[in-house]
Amino acid sequence: MRSLVLALQFMTRLPLPAVKADSSEMAAAIRWFPIAGLMVGTCVAGGAWLGSGRDPWAGALLGLLAWVGTTGALHLDGLGDIADASGAGHADPDRVSKVLADPHIGSFGVTTIALQLLGKLVLLRLALDTPSFAAMIAIPVLARVGPLFWARTLPPLHEGLGTMFRSGANPVALAIWFVVIIALAWLVAPALLAAPAAMILWRWWVQRRLGGISGDGHGAGIELVESVTLAALVFAP
Repeated sequence: MRSLVLALQFMTRLPLPAVKADSSEMAAAIRWFPIAGLMVGTCVAGGAWLGSGRDPWAGALLGLLAWVGTTGALHLDGLGDIADASGAGHADPDRVSKVLADPHIGSFGVTTIALQLLGKLVLLRLALDTPSFAAMIAIPVLARVGPLFWARTLPPLHEGLGTMFRSGANPVALAIWFVVIIALAWLVAPALLAAPAAMILWRWWVQRRLGGISGDGHGAGIELVESVTLAALVFAP
C-alpha cells in the first residue's frame, strides 16, 4: 500500500500524507503509476465535462488546466529538458548529458512545451465534439504504463530514479498492464491502442538519440503518449 501512495505522491500533486518507505517500496511504486494516471484522467475528464456545459472551448481549457495542475507540470518539465538536449545534441552528441543536467530551460524546451500545451488544448476541444469521458480518463492511465516498458527495455542513462525503478518494473506487472490496455481498447475505444504503438516509437527514439532512459525521458514519453493517443481518439474513423 505504501508503494501506491508513493506513486501518487511522485506522479501527482494530490494532498497525501507523508510515508516512510525503503528502497524496494520506492522501486515498486512504478507498478502503480497507471493508478496515478487514473487520478489524473478523472480530474481531466471532470474539468472537461464541467466546462463543456458552458462552451466546448471552456471544457478544453478546464481539462487542460486540470491536466497540468494535477501533475504539477512534472512531465512537461521532462519534455522541455529532452527537447533542449536533443536540440543541442543534434550538432554535438557529447552535449546531451550536459544539457540534461542543466536546470535551466532553453528555446527548444520552451517551444516544445508551448506546442504540447497548444496541441492538447486543440485536441481536447475536438474530442468534446463527440465526448468520450471514459476515454479521457483512460488516456493518462495508459500513458503511465510507458515507464514500466521503458524501464524494462532501456538502460538507465545515469544513476538515479531510472535505475531504481528498473528493479520495480518486473515483467509480470508490465504484462498485467498491457492486458489492461487491450481491455480498455476493447471496452472504451479501439483508438486507445495508439498508446502502446507510441510507447514503442518513443523507446526507439530514446535508444537512438539518447542511448538510455532517465526521469526526463519518462516524463517526456508520458506527455507524448498522451498526445498521440488523444489525437488517435479524435481522428480515428
